[in-house]
Amino acid sequence: MGWTDIYGNEVIGTSYPTSYRMKEWWVQVGLLSVPLLAVYLHIPPPRLSPALLSWKASGAFFTYKHQSIFYRDSTGAVGSSDVVVLLHGFPTSSYDWSKIWEGLTQRFHRVIALDFVGFGFSDKPRPHHYSIFEQASIVERLVRHLGLHHQRINLLSHDYGDTVAQELLHRYEHNKTGSILINSLCLSNGGIFPETYYPRFIQKVLKDGGLLSPIITRLMNFFFFSRGLGAVFGPYTQPSQAEYWDMWTAVRTNDGNLVVDSILQYINQRKKHRDRWVGALMSTSVPLHLIYGPLDPVNPHPEFLQLYKKVLPMSTVSVLDDHISHYPQLEDPTGFLNAYLNFINSF
Repeated sequence: MGWTDIYGNEVIGTSYPTSYRMKEWWVQVGLLSVPLLAVYLHIPPPRLSPALLSWKASGAFFTYKHQSIFYRDSTGAVGSSDVVVLLHGFPTSSYDWSKIWEGLTQRFHRVIALDFVGFGFSDKPRPHHYSIFEQASIVERLVRHLGLHHQRINLLSHDYGDTVAQELLHRYEHNKTGSILINSLCLSNGGIFPETYYPRFIQKVLKDGGLLSPIITRLMNFFFFSRGLGAVFGPYTQPSQAEYWDMWTAVRTNDGNLVVDSILQYINQRKKHRDRWVGALMSTSVPLHLIYGPLDPVNPHPEFLQLYKKVLPMSTVSVLDDHISHYPQLEDPTGFLNAYLNFINSF
């Protein structure tokens, strides 16, 4: 019995088993898949939307240890000398503050936000040891760059930014050289206490994935990103498709998806330095406030809030509506802004 060559001619006297033909077929499929996969893995980031273009155009960059760091600095209320610095969360960017930006400029003389290294429009070096300590130093350098190192600063933070704020508070309380003079601190939905913090499954996989992590980050796409992020928004406060694309675009800029696993080491840093960072909150005399979305699956209610009030009884608290989750400044910008301004006007 014979077989047929590639031209369709029957060849007599030689028999190729089915297993061989299947192997040959898989080799051909594999060879075809390689260039397709290569193209997919090097797809450029999405183009910036008009909203992101405007956000970037209204900002600037400064240099921290050869790294280009994006920031926005708006002059606002006439007659006020108050300054607020905004510290964003993971995995997003300073654009998280866009919905309350105008409202803040009506109260503060200067409204300032930055993209931490590894986020947004800032540089995203790799390999790189990303740490909360470095991010705090970047904030200090920005304040000095803007000539505000002798000015008392109000810090407003969210999620990952809460931990950066805790490190800044520790340095301030211990009179560290170059530390920011903190006038007040408002936290929101951050993993302040490792024991009540529940990272998403993909975060745990990427944080501890070893050799698997770089593969996952390179295969990350809009579909999986938006589904994962959507899980920490309330069911009635989901971002629009355009807003999801803006968040994804900010992550993909400068190949940020490839450093997500490195940045996620902050989860381990929180555990290691819990005493330092929770201790800073416990010992401070700085006015302290928490704005909390109670539907947050990452810092769940009532477990998180009960511990917060027990450990930090001197802090005031604003709990937003029951349907507000992990991103309160995006899910309920009016409620968030009102809660913050009430705090600021209370002292």
